[in-house]
Amino acid sequence: MSKRLAEVARKVGVSEATVSRVLNGKPGVSEATRQAVLTALDVLGYERPTKLRGERARLVGLVLPELQNPIFPAFAEIVGGALTQNGYTPLLCTQNAGGVTESDYVDLLLAQQVSGVIFLGGNYTQGDAAHAHYERLRQVNLPTVLVNARVPQLRFATVSTDDAAAAEQAVLHVHQLGHRRIGLLLGPDDHVPSQRKLDAAQRLLERLGDPLRPDLVVRGMYSLESGQAGATRLIAAGATAIVCASDPMALGAVRAARRAGLAVPADISVVGFDDSALMSCVEPPLTTVRQPIESMGRAVIELLLSQIAGTNPVGDELLFEPEARASARPPVPRSDPSHP
Repeated sequence: MSKRLAEVARKVGVSEATVSRVLNGKPGVSEATRQAVLTALDVLGYERPTKLRGERARLVGLVLPELQNPIFPAFAEIVGGALTQNGYTPLLCTQNAGGVTESDYVDLLLAQQVSGVIFLGGNYTQGDAAHAHYERLRQVNLPTVLVNARVPQLRFATVSTDDAAAAEQAVLHVHQLGHRRIGLLLGPDDHVPSQRKLDAAQRLLERLGDPLRPDLVVRGMYSLESGQAGATRLIAAGATAIVCASDPMALGAVRAARRAGLAVPADISVVGFDDSALMSCVEPPLTTVRQPIESMGRAVIELLLSQIAGTNPVGDELLFEPEARASARPPVPRSDPSHP
């Protein structure tokens, strides 16, 4: 008890006596200080005394890593609409470089006494990222659902597109068209969805007798600019088809191809991932692997509501089958003596 008082007092910047008065419901403490002490209890993972718990607000945090990739607003629209239909108000929490972090948002949402949190991509997808704030959610047993593959040690309910199946569909499609120099444009080394895609592509190409060349795998960030830079390297390495881990990266690959004097898909095939609204603006349409975001969104809501009701075991991952939309073409012979 004394350890808890000391930790909370340090967190808030008040005396242990003040914390004790709040916990025991005694007068003589301002409302602002009382709320700060209760918030500190939540953040530090201590349970509030029964008489101070109250009911959680009918708010649900939607934490997004960005808004530039259209897949995240599309997910947020589906999930947010379903939350509203079920009587909950979504709180949109968007990260930005050098700004509010995921950990900061967790503190904010705990302070708001939200009923649950939905993460639409985030630190949990990367092995080397900070994960301590997820433990705070675990300690207070807050209903939480993750969208996209997570690191194994974080046991939260998860909804994912089957990344392995997505990679197999994309790679097999261009391989069947005759492409043998297939490049992969993926996310960072510690990114779980990208690693699943890479492992599946390697296994498939090994079975097909065309092992993946190391110089045809390029890592980057999920942006158009990173896609362009990575695709430039793959084109220089002789790739005739490029399978990308996101649609913005695929658009960057198209730009790189055009600046290299290549037409898509006549001279080089590019495959995206998500089938977001961006893809409808490309002429001719790119081959892309569609995430079934409507059915995934419904599953997210079901998992969250069942946790709120106390009827759902956490820790499972639901995998949804992707769907390819094809427009790639067979490879065009290119003079490249260094890459037979």
